Amino acid sequence: MIAVVNNNAVVINNSTSRRANVIAQRTGSDVMGVVKAQMIDVLKAKLQNGIAHFLFSKKDGSLREAWGTTANNLIKANVNGRGISRDSVNCVCYWDVEKGGFRSLRFENLVQVF
Repeated sequence: MIAVVNNNAVVINNSTSRRANVIAQRTGSDVMGVVKAQMIDVLKAKLQNGIAHFLFSKKDGSLREAWGTTANNLIKANVNGRGISRDSVNCVCYWDVEKGGFRSLRFENLVQVF
């Protein structure tokens, strides 16, 4: 799939396309869907490669700055292998290195990836 944003072509894979559609439906903006879906791709890559620093809005509207990871070597002891992927329920799951537990955020709530 190819999306055009501000006359620039952006190539989107299937999972990014699915995320973009979910976000666009929830926010009412196709452009916001594409932009945030690409931000999620960047966040997921950073989470898998080490500790990522990012900002998202919470349910109550406040902003939360977080440091998290999904790198196997860092969270192996805390994964039991049961359950469903958070991606299938339109969330990004991560191990919160500050709080010491798994957390998740809705796709459309991601604000920034540092």
